[in-house]
Amino acid sequence: MAPVILFCRDPLHPRRADPHFAEDVRAAREAGLRTALLDHDALLAGDAGGAVRGVPRGAGDAWYRGWMVPSGRYAELAGALAAREVTLLTPPDAYRCAHELPGWYAAFTSVTPASVWLPAGPGRAPGAPELAALAAPLGGGPGIVKDFVKSRKHEWHEACYVPDLADTDRLAAVVARFVELQDAFLAGGVVLRAFERFTGAGEARVWWVDGRPVLVTAHPDHPDRRPEPALDAVAPLVAALGCRFVTTDLARREDGEWRVVEVGDGQVSDLPRGAAPEPLFRALASADTALSADTAHE
Repeated sequence: MAPVILFCRDPLHPRRADPHFAEDVRAAREAGLRTALLDHDALLAGDAGGAVRGVPRGAGDAWYRGWMVPSGRYAELAGALAAREVTLLTPPDAYRCAHELPGWYAAFTSVTPASVWLPAGPGRAPGAPELAALAAPLGGGPGIVKDFVKSRKHEWHEACYVPDLADTDRLAAVVARFVELQDAFLAGGVVLRAFERFTGAGEARVWWVDGRPVLVTAHPDHPDRRPEPALDAVAPLVAALGCRFVTTDLARREDGEWRVVEVGDGQVSDLPRGAAPEPLFRALASADTALSADTAHE
């Protein structure tokens, strides 16, 4: 039996999928996949049981495809689905591994900017002494502030970019503003990344299913720019990560090297405007559901 794809429902029209995923729904059905709807708002509110009330009991194996979900809520989703005899092909530990930088960083250290991190909760920015100690291994120079999942690059100078990580006062000010703006959406803690200069060609988002690159698109922030990245150095690292459905965002550094800017769980990675989703859903339809997601993530 083909897997079921769990899409977020439209809050205004609960019997249909969120319009943002309309093309995904069409492509999934054309690929022979079953579809069902869940309530993303209820899930984020802590009502996982209510969120999956519309998912048929005994539906079997499932992929999620929808809006971003915090790792803790994803674990609750998996539990609520299991109670309905539905099994997510990406289990909670694999989702956290691909979704949060501390989970994927070790596998990609050789091809991504040097990074350090510190757990922190919403509204609690680390103090200057903690940040100075955290930044020390990066050795100064420019850096980027983000949390375990997202940055605030649209507030570049205010809450993202630090001209010199050794300037503790400036670093603390940027981190404090970042934490303030993220508010309740702060994911995991604070990450500092060494800043690398890339060409203006944009980022390529590569979609991987069971270690195979099945689709290359532009990054959603720049749908008109889609470079063609070399994947020979990245492919074995994706395989080593061991997560079944992931994305990698790649950009070319000014010295010509392809670098991994971000890794994400493919279930919550966005497709850019105008991208054809058919290859992605054909790959999900043909994925080996007999492959244990627990053993795939090592």
